[in-house]
Amino acid sequence: MYPKAYIEYLLHFHATRDYFECHEVLEEHWKRTNEQVWIGLIQLAVGMYHYRRGNTAGAKRMFTKAMHACQKEKQAYEALGIHVEQLVSLLHTYVKRIDDGQLYESICLPMNDVSLLHICKQQCDLKGLVWGEKSDMSNEYIIHKHKLRDRSDVIAERERQKQKRQGC
Repeated sequence: MYPKAYIEYLLHFHATRDYFECHEVLEEHWKRTNEQVWIGLIQLAVGMYHYRRGNTAGAKRMFTKAMHACQKEKQAYEALGIHVEQLVSLLHTYVKRIDDGQLYESICLPMNDVSLLHICKQQCDLKGLVWGEKSDMSNEYIIHKHKLRDRSDVIAERERQKQKRQGC
């Protein structure tokens, strides 16, 4: 019923707290489907990534964009098992937390589909993950993943494309 990429997003968001991976998984799906509903969830994950890293300006900007996306595509988000009004309220709270100088804190998305929640928790069990686990703030790799990840495949692909353009 739900796309595999969305389930993966939810597992990363709620269990591994790997917001960078949330972004990667859903961005690939969005590029394949061109469905606008995914943009707000991508922005939410990017906002969480920025907030945890202390980039409050970037987090606030992404949370605001995610709020607008949720309100614009309310029915589509509801169809994804998300309680939109609660999510928008949660994002408002996070923007206020930023304004008040409060530090990052893990959240769970307000889901209104019990079967989706069951699927996600079942997948967590299969993968040895804990649904609702708090972020491990000592895990530098997950906090600064965009700087620390292996990018050799991306660099190699860019070089191939460059060679192709140059006719080599």
